[in-house]
Amino acid sequence: MATFTAQVKDELSRVEGECPQCKYAQLSAIVRICGTLSFRGSGHYSVHISTETGAVARTMIKLTHELFDLDTSLTVRQSVLHKTRNYLIEIGEQEQLEEDLMRLGILVPGMGLARGVPAHLLDQECCRRSFLRGAFMAGGFIADPRRDFHLEIAVTGEQLAQDLVELLAGFDVHARLNHRRGSYAVYVKSFEGVVSTLRAMGGALSARAVDVVRRVKRDKNNANRQTNADMANLRRTTDAAGSQMLLVEKVRSLPEYRSLSPALREFCTLRTQNPELSLAQLGELCDPPASKSAMYHRVLRLQTLLADHEERQ
Repeated sequence: MATFTAQVKDELSRVEGECPQCKYAQLSAIVRICGTLSFRGSGHYSVHISTETGAVARTMIKLTHELFDLDTSLTVRQSVLHKTRNYLIEIGEQEQLEEDLMRLGILVPGMGLARGVPAHLLDQECCRRSFLRGAFMAGGFIADPRRDFHLEIAVTGEQLAQDLVELLAGFDVHARLNHRRGSYAVYVKSFEGVVSTLRAMGGALSARAVDVVRRVKRDKNNANRQTNADMANLRRTTDAAGSQMLLVEKVRSLPEYRSLSPALREFCTLRTQNPELSLAQLGELCDPPASKSAMYHRVLRLQTLLADHEERQ
């Protein structure tokens, strides 16, 4: 069964951008995060993209062919140990590759590799959504919402990580940054943040799935809380009833029992016959019915009677 991360990436791979620039933004993020750029002298570049997600490989090849006239090769490797596939896409040295990398904001003329997000590709909100979508597809992980609400995007380069945090802030998502052994994780750990991020990237179905899981969790937690409260009330009722049963037994052994008022004698009889009922329920059996407060005062009067007897002994 595919992981939830794989399901989300598959959905995102089918989302189309709203303007022509969106494709450049999405491809830029994919190449930047899961690609390796090789340099062999002036103007001689090659790109290698490695991913374990078929949806990412398909999207990478599709966008590369749609946007640029570049030759690409795909190699699929099967891991016997982990039972996973690894997709290796290679874009060898080609005459226009350097220019295309500049178009994607991977290279900056006269400065080499770009450090942050390609600002010239992200003027429109739809393009910013597309860049986030490509970034998650390339380096994203989302936990199964049945266990935890956690989404993250792993990148190399602090500036790119900080820019992703700012991009998410533009969609009212509070993301945090964690430094991990030379890489950075931009992560979100709240239901609201995870759902907002999925919606910002275009993952409407995935966002809805997370919302459904959350509602199930909430209903289950409410049911558990109610059950725990009911059990606690039952324990309190049982403990109180047990103490009252013992009190009645002791009072019945006293000489004063014969002179008790009808109300107190009624309480003793009802409590003995109904050990499982609360005071309020016991009061409903009285003739006429008595309130919980009235029943409690009868208990206090019996306790006082017993205490006075024991003092005289």
